Amino acid sequence: MTAPAELDAGTVRWTAVCRLDDLAPERGAAALVGGEQVALVRLHDDRVLAVQQLDPFSGAHVMSRGIVGSRSIDGTDVPTLTAPMYKQVFDLETGRCLDGAGKAPLDLRTWDVVVTDGVVQVGGAR
Repeated sequence: MTAPAELDAGTVRWTAVCRLDDLAPERGAAALVGGEQVALVRLHDDRVLAVQQLDPFSGAHVMSRGIVGSRSIDGTDVPTLTAPMYKQVFDLETGRCLDGAGKAPLDLRTWDVVVTDGVVQVGGAR
């Protein structure tokens, strides 16, 4: 992977974290963006989604090691990430916890991601 480089496009500060080819489809990878650990997931359609690396249920920085999948919500398949520790399932697009496993749901923060000329860039957190 290449070293992160910060780009300024308007009011959003984009950080180049790696090349798209560095990310294996349906696998997570961790990146440091603005001093915060972020979990990147490349989907089969080459979209890259980013959520916080910190698992809100276990307190460990392990989300990039979760299981990538999908779940049907209102008849639409959404990409999901299952936490490796206690197995909560999160919507990768929104960060919403889809099952709290008996606890109050805790959602993941998400980041904007763009791929430009094969370079994955992470923007601001949502």
